[in-house]
This record gives sequence, structure tokens and C-alpha cells, in this order.
Amino acid sequence: MEAEKSNKNVIVGRNPVMEALRSDREIEKLVVGKGAEGSIKKIVGMAKEKKIPITMADKSALDRMANGSPHQGVAAYVSSYGYCDVEDILKLAEERNEPPFILILDNLEDPHNLGAIMRTAEACGVHGIIIPKRRAVGITDVVAKASAGAVEYMSCAKVSNIAQTIDSLKEKGIWIYACDMDGSTYYQTDLKGAAAIVIGSEGFGISRLVKEKCDFVVSIPMAGKITSLNASNAAAVLMCEVRKQRDAGRL
Repeated sequence: MEAEKSNKNVIVGRNPVMEALRSDREIEKLVVGKGAEGSIKKIVGMAKEKKIPITMADKSALDRMANGSPHQGVAAYVSSYGYCDVEDILKLAEERNEPPFILILDNLEDPHNLGAIMRTAEACGVHGIIIPKRRAVGITDVVAKASAGAVEYMSCAKVSNIAQTIDSLKEKGIWIYACDMDGSTYYQTDLKGAAAIVIGSEGFGISRLVKEKCDFVVSIPMAGKITSLNASNAAAVLMCEVRKQRDAGRL
């Protein structure tokens, strides 16, 4: 049945669907809940302009498509996410006339964390995110939902070997910063140049080999009783600091 096909290519929620329409991502079909109002009308109008097929469905059908995620009365079948190459990320930085600003995720597993990271990365001007091909979360409908539409604008490259990729970036003059507990305080570290920030997995942090490849280790001081932040929170703190230092350097 149509509503029960694999959800890996489904985006749910009004904002993520609208951003997909705005970004010209290839959408195969729009599914709208019967009686849906408000911003749904704008979404339907955008879909009609692009000549995207529109199907009406009841709430139970949308619930099955969304797999429990809040769909807000709309879903879209999209083509598989188009991953880029690391060279594409570097080219984007060059086109913007900016030193590369890259995020490397070492075996991140939680799709909600990846989505939140992508949202912050897009807001902070990150040129791209690098993730491993295996043993890590990729771009899914859950990630797209958590990113609130940022997945449509954030370049993401999948690589076979994170450590080798770091070596390649270092050869191109990019400094690699690992986020870990035993490093220098992040806001006392110069992050203004070409930089790649490495964030580890939720349970195990950064792998030993990857950490050894990094040029610097930076830490986030904890003033409370909690001794660490989750991956998306830590990534947000460091990305905002890079943005702050870069902006201050232009004043």
C-alpha cells in the first residue's frame, strides 16, 4: 500500500516540507491530511506551482508514514538525499571567500542529534559536515525533521575513513580540533582560521585513532554537577564560538 512504503525517503512536518519545496529538492509526491488548514494551503500552492502530484489522506495514513513523528498534516515523498564530496565542501568555502569551516562527526548514532547539529551548523555558516559511511547515522526523515529544514541547505559528505579524511584536510592547511574533556578551554583557543571540529559519538566520544590525528583538543568547562554535554549541545557551543571569533576578526 502507498502509505506503508519505506519511510526513508519521507519528510514530515510543515516547516521541513516547506523548506524542501523552497530549496528545489526533487519531490515525488505531496501527501496532505484531509481538512488541514493554515500554512498547509501555502504548501499546497507551492507544490501546484512546481507541478508536484498532491494526494489527500486521512490521519491514520499520515501517522503510518510518519512512524510516530508529528506530521502536522503533511508529508512528502522525496528522492534520496544527495550526499556531496569533501571537495564540494571546500569548493563552497572558496566560493564564499571564507576559510573552510567543517564539522566532522565520528560515529554519531542518534538521528535527533544529527538533525540538531545540522540546524546549528547551517545557522553558524558551516560549509559542510563529514560523516562516516558505516556505524553512524545518515540522513533520514527523522534527521530532516529534527533539522527543521536545515538539511536542505547543509552539505554532507560520507567518507569511508574519518582518519584518512583528516589527513587529507590537514594537507590542505585545515586545522583539526577534537572536542574532548582533556583539552584546552575552547574560548581560549584560536579558532579563526581554516578549521574542522571533530565531535565524537554519544556513548564513546572520539575514537583513539581519530583523536591522535587531530592538531588540538578543546574542552568545554562544566560549572555544574553534570560533567558533560551531549553531542549536539557540545557541537553547538563550539560552532557558535567559531562564528563569534570569525565575526570579531572582521570588526
